[in-house]
Amino acid sequence: MKNIILVLLVTFLGFTLNAQEVKKNKNAKYTIEVNGNCEQCQKRIQKAALSVPGVKSAVWSIETHKLNLILNEEKSTVLDVEKTIAKAGHDTDAVKATDKDYDNLHTCCKYER
Repeated sequence: MKNIILVLLVTFLGFTLNAQEVKKNKNAKYTIEVNGNCEQCQKRIQKAALSVPGVKSAVWSIETHKLNLILNEEKSTVLDVEKTIAKAGHDTDAVKATDKDYDNLHTCCKYER
């Protein structure tokens, strides 16, 4: 009887640890190249990224033009984020902003294309 209880306890703990590990792996970190120039660009890029469902964190560096993302991959993809940023007027490696969206940027935000 003690052996059966011990086996059940070990099995239960194994399933519990496995379930917690799967839950942790939903969020993934990504770095995306995004064109921009200034603090207005930074605010616009981060706001656009954070508007995508599943984005937990979005930090864009003015100096490096890199956007660091933490993304729940069950809710959206990196491509979804890049499309939203392009719609805000900023080019990424995978998705380019339309001329119309780019032209809507403030003069100081227009980067070399």
